[in-house]
Amino acid sequence: MNKPFNDCGVISRYREFLPVSDATPVISLSEGSTPLIHSPKLSAITGGEVYLKYEGLNPTGSFKDRGMTMAISKAAEEGAHTVLCASTGNTSAAAAAYAARAGMKCAVLLPAGRIAGGKMVQAYIYGASVIAIRGNFDDALRLVRELGETGEYAIVNSINPYRIEGQKTAAFEIIEELGDAPDIHILPVGNAGNVTAYWKGYKEFKNLGRSSKLPKMLGVQAAGSAPLYHGAPMENPETVATAIRIGRPASWDGAINAISESGGCFEIVEDSEILAAQKWLASHEGIFAEPASAAPVAALFKCHNQAGKTTRCTTCPFGQTTQGAKVVLTVTGHGLKDPDTAKHAVTEPIETDATAEAVRNALSRLNS
Repeated sequence: MNKPFNDCGVISRYREFLPVSDATPVISLSEGSTPLIHSPKLSAITGGEVYLKYEGLNPTGSFKDRGMTMAISKAAEEGAHTVLCASTGNTSAAAAAYAARAGMKCAVLLPAGRIAGGKMVQAYIYGASVIAIRGNFDDALRLVRELGETGEYAIVNSINPYRIEGQKTAAFEIIEELGDAPDIHILPVGNAGNVTAYWKGYKEFKNLGRSSKLPKMLGVQAAGSAPLYHGAPMENPETVATAIRIGRPASWDGAINAISESGGCFEIVEDSEILAAQKWLASHEGIFAEPASAAPVAALFKCHNQAGKTTRCTTCPFGQTTQGAKVVLTVTGHGLKDPDTAKHAVTEPIETDATAEAVRNALSRLNS
């Protein structure tokens, strides 16, 4: 007889720290356990010990899978038949995949014409019913909240607290791999559930004695979509990083609390800095990240270059030297989520005859 498959998703790995019971049917795609990749080049540039938590290697290509295994599992426990979410793309992919796994229907509300192609395809291929609204993500989430009040749907956006519970497990993994919490943690902020979740995870393991310290949290927003940085909602957020193009973050209070309690800050980066960081990360460290995921790298460059200058805010983790500091950057989604935006780094190939001599001549031009 074949040995039963032992699920290795985040609920199985961290069950004792999650609000599940024997009555909870675990809906998993073996998410989590993503690599914490040391970045020798970023470490050399900053003088710190820099690591990249590559969440793009989750089953649907983003960190959303951690929260979705919890949200869908609890929805199944409660007898839900249809799940609903608003999305900039990654949430819809995760919701559709996990709903399919659970045998549930899934409906997603997306901003019409504002979703990266790779993410849109995922929602369809996993079998979701896709509704494109004439508005932005904030409009979609408002509608989801209204529809959720009817009790007809299980809402699986990060306003669902089970999402935060699942996403906090990334902080557990980082502590277990490093042996302690990092000194600084940098991550992109859109709807702000992830920064809220990481901080929750770090605090829980600290309280349990599994780490000796807490990191300073640095939340990064795009300059054109930076409500938390500016301290006020934005009606028409704009950025090439579609995953963080959100003007009214649902986890506003949680994000503010995480930054304040940790002694960190919010930072902004321009779209040009995001795209440059995306190309740098791929060409120097071999990691292809979607634009939102490159925002922390852009912020690391920006903050390191300005460290110690009077122009920096007093709470910035980079106000002092990072020499020897352990720094973790969350790479939230894979670059193949948004291949069209990555075309900024693409040049036309050199076309040659199919002979060794022609290819050698082409290679010599490349190396000249």
